[in-house]
Amino acid sequence: MAEQQSSNAPEKELSELLRLRREKLTALQEAGEDPFRQTRFAWDHTSAQIKENFDALEGKAVKVAGRLMSKRGMGKVSFCDLQDRDGRIQLYARQDEMDEAVYKKFKKFDIGDIVGVEGEVFRTQRGEMSVRARNITLLSKSLLPLPEKFHGLQDKELRYRQRYVDLIVNPEVKRNFVIRSQFVKHVRDFLDARGFMEVETPVLNTIQGGATARPFVTHHNTLDIDMYLRIATELPLKRLIVGGMDRVYDLGRIFRNEGMDPKHNPEFTTVELYQAYADFNDMMDLFEGLLSSAAQKILGTYEVEWLGEKISLAPGWPRLPMHEAVKQYTGLDFMAVPDDAQAVALAKSIGVELPGTKEPTWGNALYEVFDQKVEEKLIQPTFITMHPVDVSPLAKRSPEDPRLTERFELFICRSEMGNAFSELNDPIDQRQRFQKEVEARAKGDDEAGMMDEDYITALEYGMPPTGGLGIGIDRCVMLLTGADSIRDVILFPTMKPID
Repeated sequence: MAEQQSSNAPEKELSELLRLRREKLTALQEAGEDPFRQTRFAWDHTSAQIKENFDALEGKAVKVAGRLMSKRGMGKVSFCDLQDRDGRIQLYARQDEMDEAVYKKFKKFDIGDIVGVEGEVFRTQRGEMSVRARNITLLSKSLLPLPEKFHGLQDKELRYRQRYVDLIVNPEVKRNFVIRSQFVKHVRDFLDARGFMEVETPVLNTIQGGATARPFVTHHNTLDIDMYLRIATELPLKRLIVGGMDRVYDLGRIFRNEGMDPKHNPEFTTVELYQAYADFNDMMDLFEGLLSSAAQKILGTYEVEWLGEKISLAPGWPRLPMHEAVKQYTGLDFMAVPDDAQAVALAKSIGVELPGTKEPTWGNALYEVFDQKVEEKLIQPTFITMHPVDVSPLAKRSPEDPRLTERFELFICRSEMGNAFSELNDPIDQRQRFQKEVEARAKGDDEAGMMDEDYITALEYGMPPTGGLGIGIDRCVMLLTGADSIRDVILFPTMKPID
């Protein structure tokens, strides 16, 4: 059919197709059969249910509903593919088995139209499970033709912009979002079963805090103040720990005004959780258990392939201090370096660049060597622990070395999957670290945090020892689906507008 060539047809041909569809709609409306006035159709089976229960349903009456994806045949017999939420099933329509007027109307339906079908389940002579149509009702008219059936919607940019078309003509992409939904449910079930309570924290904040990131800024007209879309949920959640809510989590959107690439979208989803009387070791146990059990439950295996690598999520992931990872992969021993100047020189000796907005320190140098030279080598799940205090303003210092903190990040296939601390609960130390963030901000670092006096006040009332963990939902879904771009696991990724 010429209509199936629509997306690749010359502009003149496409305009003709659009005109014909609108003429069909006008004719229906003038005949008092406006499809857009249909309000419901009481379907009782999906394509998958029919195929899975074919023996019991053969010869039985069913009602199905969905989108016409193809039409074949001429004259008095037609075959169609109907696509519903579960997949596709063939329709068999024969003029002498239907009301003649209904069949003639059906012959004028277009690919993409949404219909309701009443008929019986049967198997064709070629053995294909099908529905023998007795009545077909037009439920919605498709005024735009679908992309050409053999090539589908291939332009990735267009697929992201028109996800609705992508899901129609590339039904395999739905798998990613089914897995995403299952993973989010698993996260909630996993935490709820361990006594955590889901709470909601503000999206709009008067202070930028909880992470090192550039925020989106908006303005509240009534209060006449600038406000920040949240870059993390950490500080409100820890206020709840102070208030006696010992296990809490918030699963939702985070907004960061930063670059876009295959691993980053300006709005993304995280779960942050906090557990009183726990530390970062407990958070490692929890994270490992959550992600490995998700793979087993959703995929039925610990083995996944992602970004060209075979990954095992079987429990027992190594835990490696950052300075040991740096020594293992670069040969540099930062623990033998006594001061900032020598540490900076050590980093520069292997070509590491240090950020110009901050006064370089021992901790900055160690972190940048890891970030630029080591992270890319971490393929299998690895907990990198004991981050420098200079890059961890909310984490508790290590009792063994005050330059380090009880913090970890999980890396899989060169990607950070989550971040966790033994939370800093000393209000005096916290104020000093906030002050360093304020000073860095004054020197031009717009990712640095602000002084949060109310949070300091909360800590002064006393916060128990606490373990905290933030997990990137999108990254985890990329891992479980094998997606190489975050846009493939976000239904509506951020896109630059088309002029």
